[in-house]
Amino acid sequence: METTATPRIRLEDIEKELLQEATKGKEIEEFRPGDTVRVYMRMIEGDKEKIHPFEGVVIAVKGAGIRRTITVRKVIHGYGVERIFPLYSPNLVKLQVLRRGKVRRAKLYYLRGKKGKAAKIKERK
Repeated sequence: METTATPRIRLEDIEKELLQEATKGKEIEEFRPGDTVRVYMRMIEGDKEKIHPFEGVVIAVKGAGIRRTITVRKVIHGYGVERIFPLYSPNLVKLQVLRRGKVRRAKLYYLRGKKGKAAKIKERK
């Protein structure tokens, strides 16, 4: 009795294909937690489309492959604002690293409880 083996499609192969497709025409620099970045997102309001920048410190990087997300935090008028950005979203136009931070943690959630100079991160040379 002969069986013909059908080629198996692996999830990793599908994700690799999607990742290649999602990175076409995008400018994403290498970054780490602690870096100050400016993320440009495409916003659609009614019939108008504009690109909205969000600048802050990367406090967390989660996921892998096409599901990778970053959490960016900034302080506006004394209130901490955090946004989670999917790195390979079609609405993400560009990610620009402004400053490299020197930290010893992967997740910088402790910054939520700090204010002023205590929340400052040293610069990596």
